[in-house]
Amino acid sequence: MKALVTGGGGFLGGALTGLLLSKGVSVRSLARGEYPRLTELGVECLRGDINDPAAAALACRNCDTVFHVAAKVGMWGSYQDFYDTNVAGTANLLTAAKAAGVKRFIFTSSPSVVFAGGDVEGWDETAPYAARFDSHYAATKALAERLVLALNSPQFSTIALRPHLVWGPGRDHLISRIVSQGRAGKLRRIGAYNKLIDTTYIDDAVMAHWLAAEKLSPGAACAGKAYFISQGEPRPNWDIINMIL
Repeated sequence: MKALVTGGGGFLGGALTGLLLSKGVSVRSLARGEYPRLTELGVECLRGDINDPAAAALACRNCDTVFHVAAKVGMWGSYQDFYDTNVAGTANLLTAAKAAGVKRFIFTSSPSVVFAGGDVEGWDETAPYAARFDSHYAATKALAERLVLALNSPQFSTIALRPHLVWGPGRDHLISRIVSQGRAGKLRRIGAYNKLIDTTYIDDAVMAHWLAAEKLSPGAACAGKAYFISQGEPRPNWDIINMIL
């Protein structure tokens, strides 16, 4: 396998790159910054923007698989900024990938594409896209996901994965912040019920991407579909966290 990872210098992209290398995959990274640690690992690093047709074309050349991880995330910022990266950038990369003869396109999406502000406990992949979104990030990721899945074909297999709140070594601020706020007496619960919120451990997130690439092929049951990523082990010790809170 010759794989392109967009955003290879990020938390998820970097961990995915490491797993691919361990599987013997030849990896190329396209990112806007420079990441010497990736070069040291043997990754072919290209510096560029996914919105640049020339950069996207060069990045996809001779690759059979694309892992599109790069995105603009956050709750604040202009809609246009989110659209330019998450929608236009994805569309540009899709065009380049198809032109280069890429066979598999794995898109890192988000569960926020189905969240409309209400209770979503127990929802699965049959949930429809939200009619209204709570952020520009969610709205543009939904548009990008639709683009990716719509292009699935016998010549170009696509899939979207929806990890939520990815955490682990190198980015444990989610759990540690909950614990520290609880210990300081600054964490407040709203409502009378304990709501379950999915999180995704980094190893589970990257393994899901690898398994998707392994299974993705023309006519595969997973092709052209979106999937939530369920949490596996190791999990945070919620009993201890609940005692702290």
